[in-house]
Amino acid sequence: MKRFSKRTASLTFTALMLSSMILPNASAQQGKSNGNKQNAPEVEAKAKNILVQGEKRFKDLNNNDRLDPYENWQLPIDARVKDLVNKMTLAEKAGMMLITEFPKFTDNKLVLPNKLIDQNTRYYIFRQTPTADVIASYNNQLQETAEASRLGIPIVITSNPRNHASTDYTNSSEGAGLHSYWPGPLGLAATRDTSLVNEFSEIASKEWRAAGIRKVYGYTADIATDPLWARIEDTFGEQPALASGMIYNVIKGFQGEELGKDSVAITVKHFPGGGARDNGLDPHFPEGKFNPYPTTGSLLKYHIPSFKAAISAGVSSVMPYYAYPSNTSSDQGLPWFSPTQQFEEVGFALNKAIITDLLRGQLGFKGYVNSDTGAVGKNAWGVENFTDEQKFAKAINAGTNIISGASDPTPIIDAVKHGLLKEEKVDQSVSFLLTEMMKLGLFENPYVNTQHALDVFNNPESQQKADEAHRKSLVLMRNDKIKGENVLPLNDTKLKDVKLYVEMFPGGNDAAATKKLRETIQKYDPSITLTENLAEATHAFVWVRPVQSNWDNNPRITVGPETGITNVDRIIEIQKTIPTITAINFTNPWIIDQIEPNAAAVIATFGTKEEAIVDVIRGKFNPTGKLPFTVPANKSAVENEIGDIPGYEEDPSYVYKNKNGDGYKFDFGLNYK
Repeated sequence: MKRFSKRTASLTFTALMLSSMILPNASAQQGKSNGNKQNAPEVEAKAKNILVQGEKRFKDLNNNDRLDPYENWQLPIDARVKDLVNKMTLAEKAGMMLITEFPKFTDNKLVLPNKLIDQNTRYYIFRQTPTADVIASYNNQLQETAEASRLGIPIVITSNPRNHASTDYTNSSEGAGLHSYWPGPLGLAATRDTSLVNEFSEIASKEWRAAGIRKVYGYTADIATDPLWARIEDTFGEQPALASGMIYNVIKGFQGEELGKDSVAITVKHFPGGGARDNGLDPHFPEGKFNPYPTTGSLLKYHIPSFKAAISAGVSSVMPYYAYPSNTSSDQGLPWFSPTQQFEEVGFALNKAIITDLLRGQLGFKGYVNSDTGAVGKNAWGVENFTDEQKFAKAINAGTNIISGASDPTPIIDAVKHGLLKEEKVDQSVSFLLTEMMKLGLFENPYVNTQHALDVFNNPESQQKADEAHRKSLVLMRNDKIKGENVLPLNDTKLKDVKLYVEMFPGGNDAAATKKLRETIQKYDPSITLTENLAEATHAFVWVRPVQSNWDNNPRITVGPETGITNVDRIIEIQKTIPTITAINFTNPWIIDQIEPNAAAVIATFGTKEEAIVDVIRGKFNPTGKLPFTVPANKSAVENEIGDIPGYEEDPSYVYKNKNGDGYKFDFGLNYK
């Protein structure tokens, strides 16, 4: 066996890369147990040496000058994992079972030494949105530092979804070196196009891989049954079948048919469904710490199907929500915790009946369970008085395998030492994590090329596909007739007589947001005559973008100052003055009984690009989108709704009806006939 230094390894890797440009599939596959040359993976080392057997290359990750089983990509993954777990200390295993915030970088350089990397913590969540080359550089620095450790275990960078606008989480926008920009999950659901969603996920997966981000904290399989819940923006709407199709195709697009070196792993959330809320209150906060199920059988009927779809798609991991199941609930058809209690009222990440019995036992999930951030810490509902050691032991014994939001492995170590937790349970969790890393090919080559990352991110075809999705996501909700003719579309014949007044809300006539919207419209379609004087306009376009943040802990969906729209009277004034095309950005099913009645046309947007709206207004795209949820009639309807069932199952009085008699119910949408 030959032993290459890391410098020689780098040169050889360059040669391999050049050959792969000619035959791109020659070395792209994970090596099989037969070790055929064409199946050999690419191997790169920066801090350790390369071992060579004939024409096969292996990383000497523990620096002992021999090929250990865990370094041998020819062996089955379970054999490699078993060997590595046996080599790890309890402290190293405990460090592996944490996922925490991204390490600190100063002037784009990793700050060293890093206690978390040194203690063997290998999963980090990345929340910033720099350009692709910067992310790739961060990855390479982290991987080199991890490779230099005792056993050379690589790092997994994870992130919330990065290809959409988001109120509270990782927010994406267009620009050079940035991810392709797509409508939000609600918008993807509005397209009803599962093949488009699969294509989105494949494109996004290539971008994530190119930058070195190999795991998604998402997507969200929750069903939007409580309209007040601030996290509906992240869901695929209120219908289980639609959400199931969307989540299945997202997973297949990101992960592929099986998890492998060309995959980005998915952590679907929030099991067993975060949408069953009480007045929209979220379990990030004590006021919303329970999941209520007032409707008999609602858990299995409405909230579980999308998770079944995720499991069927082979999802790598599942994230339970913070909440606990409430014993005020109607019977949900599951085995009871005790003769007098339907549920153990402890958070889902600490709840054996939910994780081990339901998720693994009844639903057949084979991957690992990732707690939500702080769900085994300050948000460990039902066991608030437990010590950290007791909380960690309860979660791991319940079936949770990696704990998010924790940076100190001591509670796991102490739980083993004090007999609260068997080391075999720790080994099981670590085995899950190492299996994911090995399937992703990170042990052989975790490094990425910064220029290649930029090239992938800047691929114009990706944004062209995204732009198609933006157009398909728009829902035409109203299109009145004036003088016998529909307001929309403003085709070329009509346009010569149109002067369009444009205003953005929140904002106003002189606001920067309004000016930017006008500039975008004028640049995108110069044939449109714009005016800033309402008195001389023939038509108006207003875009209303209410917002509520989950971190406000104040659920509300009325459109007004409480959701950032301080000048509702101005919207109504414009609508009553001239025929007004009113676009409403739905991150929640807003109460629109003030801003809808006086509009001449209404369009629903879901994190949509301005240009896509212009295409629909101009008739260059015939709208095809359908509502992913039901819009409530008014405040009273919301006050009387049932938080664990979809809007289309509510009393008919729940649905908003416009002056034409159309109900804005799930699946509603008009087009230009």
